[in-house]
Amino acid sequence: MRRWELTIALDPKHELPIFLQLANAIADDIRSGRLKAGEPLPGTRELAEQLAINRNTVVAGYEELAAEGLVNTRVGGGTFVSVPMPTVAHAVPPTGDSPTYALSAPEHTAPFATAPKPGTLVIANSLPDTRLFPAAALTRAFRRAIAQRGHSLIGYADPCGHRRLREELANMLGSTRGLPATADCLMVTRSLEQGIDLVARMLIKPGDVVAVEAFGYPPAWSVLRLAGAQLVPMPLDDDGLDVEALERLLATQRIRAVFLTPHHQFPTTVVMSPSRRARLADLALLHGFAIIEDDYDHEFHYAGKPVLPIAAGRGRANVIYVGSLSNLLAPGIGTGFVLAPPAVFESLASLRAASDARSDVAMECAIAELFEDGELLRHVRRMRRTYEARRDVLADALHRHLGSALHFRVPDGGLGLWAHVDEAIDLAAWAHESEREGVQFYEASRYDFHQRKQPYLRLGFSYLNETELDEAVRRMALALNRLIGQRTSRPLKAGQVLRNRV
Repeated sequence: MRRWELTIALDPKHELPIFLQLANAIADDIRSGRLKAGEPLPGTRELAEQLAINRNTVVAGYEELAAEGLVNTRVGGGTFVSVPMPTVAHAVPPTGDSPTYALSAPEHTAPFATAPKPGTLVIANSLPDTRLFPAAALTRAFRRAIAQRGHSLIGYADPCGHRRLREELANMLGSTRGLPATADCLMVTRSLEQGIDLVARMLIKPGDVVAVEAFGYPPAWSVLRLAGAQLVPMPLDDDGLDVEALERLLATQRIRAVFLTPHHQFPTTVVMSPSRRARLADLALLHGFAIIEDDYDHEFHYAGKPVLPIAAGRGRANVIYVGSLSNLLAPGIGTGFVLAPPAVFESLASLRAASDARSDVAMECAIAELFEDGELLRHVRRMRRTYEARRDVLADALHRHLGSALHFRVPDGGLGLWAHVDEAIDLAAWAHESEREGVQFYEASRYDFHQRKQPYLRLGFSYLNETELDEAVRRMALALNRLIGQRTSRPLKAGQVLRNRV
């Protein structure tokens, strides 16, 4: 097996002999973990040639390490780091791994999600099912892109993204969402979050007020806060963000922007009414604030026609539109995009060029191939049918297994379902008991601006297939029945939760 060369700095002018410098350097690498227990060291001849020193010097250094018990030599087999590594005093004081300057951790950042135990059914996710990812089609498209445009794909890249993909995205947005999109005002980003980050850094100064939905997407809030925004939550109802509440805020407070998800509000799934969209756009023009419209899963609408984005109506000059293909393809192919008016786009492009000047051109070109040969459109239609069927399976399973424990409206679109939990149920205890049963879901406090306990939960139906969804809900019911049984001191049968209250 070929090894990378072992880099060691030696100083002929140092007071220590070269063999001791060599021994100390390798000893420090062993103690720091750079060289692992059981790992072979280079042969004495190989290392001598690499460091341009006498082989006997390397032999002497290795003998010093062996005397300290840090390495052992096998006759005819080489020299290896000792297993287990002994604890000995340092010949040279080591350099610490922690900086000596103060670190300021950003506040209010979104927590990292912990990986579930193997075998756990994660019904919390509203992610696409990667088992349905068109891997073969993308592989073919990638090969075509490299074969036809290989040199151009590994050279200079436009920081705003590959022109072909921008043109295809502009055509899609114009056709399906009524947006006045052109490639010259459309940027491809590595993710939805990067798009929001670029918009936030371009738009927001420290202390600027940004209105957000009271239930929302915590990673987006973190990005806005990192740009210096002071966030103010706005209430929601069945028609989306409460625009009247925003008007009352505007009477006393100047705001810089409103960030919202009007199409399938995250996490509640409600669709903002056309009248509220129009009123919000009018307020933006009147009061001079920006609207950051996050349309993260527009393709997945199942009942009736999708409502056109705010960016497609009057007042669009004040709207910056962000979206992503990750829910359509896969989280690991998180191609996002930003559509902005020309003057705004120019500032965004300058910021992107300064901070991330090299886009993933080969992948972007391959995705453009999927657009051009119609594969992406076929995939959209397949996924829409699949996820609509899964939505219905989840709704049916919730009725059969949990009955009156949950109250919900079957959403017209999106990849998740928002349910009200009977307020007699201890939701935190139920979530904990469900994890023991092998199913994971999240409480609404995860999405609440103030992280308050709320009698709601969000369940995703895109990540699991029909059989897995039914099994996940069955496990939720078992966990709830066990919880109720513990509190009533008697075991309950599956389904009995429909007739018993905590």
